[in-house]
Amino acid sequence: MDYSISVIIPVYNGAAFIEQSIKSALEQPEVNEVVVVNDGSTDDTGIVLRRLQKEDDRVKVYTHEGGINKGRSASRNLALKKATSSLVAFLDADDYYLEERFKNDLDLFKQSPEIDGVYNAIGVHFYRAHTQQEFQASQLTTVTKVIAPSALFKHLLYYKNGHFSIDGFILKTSVLKASGVFDETLQIGEDTAFILKTALVGRLVPGIIDKPVAVRGVHDDNVFNQKDIYTTYRWRIYESLLFWAYHQSIPLKYLDMILDLLWRHKFIATKELFSLTGYWLKLFFKLPKLLFSKLSIKYFPLVRQRQRYFSFLYPSK
Repeated sequence: MDYSISVIIPVYNGAAFIEQSIKSALEQPEVNEVVVVNDGSTDDTGIVLRRLQKEDDRVKVYTHEGGINKGRSASRNLALKKATSSLVAFLDADDYYLEERFKNDLDLFKQSPEIDGVYNAIGVHFYRAHTQQEFQASQLTTVTKVIAPSALFKHLLYYKNGHFSIDGFILKTSVLKASGVFDETLQIGEDTAFILKTALVGRLVPGIIDKPVAVRGVHDDNVFNQKDIYTTYRWRIYESLLFWAYHQSIPLKYLDMILDLLWRHKFIATKELFSLTGYWLKLFFKLPKLLFSKLSIKYFPLVRQRQRYFSFLYPSK
């Protein structure tokens, strides 16, 4: 197998960060190409990219038709189509790799050809003011213990023993045939949905999980900094995952887990019974095999919130 790596970087108005990001990838000897998609930037990103292309022909730059902005998912998907290596890794435009980012990953691929991907820890760098508590809470994003590939999906889904970032992830392109690519309808969490899909269909193993192999940049414009967006839309991640799993004929026990998380976050977004019941109808009629399963009853809103609406049947102990 060829162990060359394509690094995927979407960028929108990232002139202040993109050079550091790209150069950190080029410094890795295993990297065959850095595939950048300029997602309709209106700042000096294009100028920086053209200069970097002239300096190193491994930098490949693409734009969407018409130079429009289509979002991170569409940009990553375009980059995946253009990538030519057997392995792909990801990096956001305001993040960067550390020295020897891929050395251990490739050792694992060579030692165990059956694995499909490797995940690692990443650190954090704040470009804005922050509290010590905020730094401590985010200084290492990682899975905190070794987890068998067969159990990884459940652990990630329920945030047991931490999680990993896409900056610390590398996988074989062959996995994409089963997992699919990024969901372009998601406003947030498209990387979470993608990781969960690959964990469900691929054999993913831990690499370096006790120290960072990459660094995430945090600044005022980060989407993940906007907690209200996550509160409102997080349930859409699990809805996306559910439809994908259903059409991939994933076993019912996994659909049950996904539905559990979907409804937990749907109840956070709204507690209005009429709205939830309408959503239940639309959801399960789009998934007819589930409509006639026990899951349609288990996740009916009135059943899920029976203690709230029929509290007299559940006296306090």
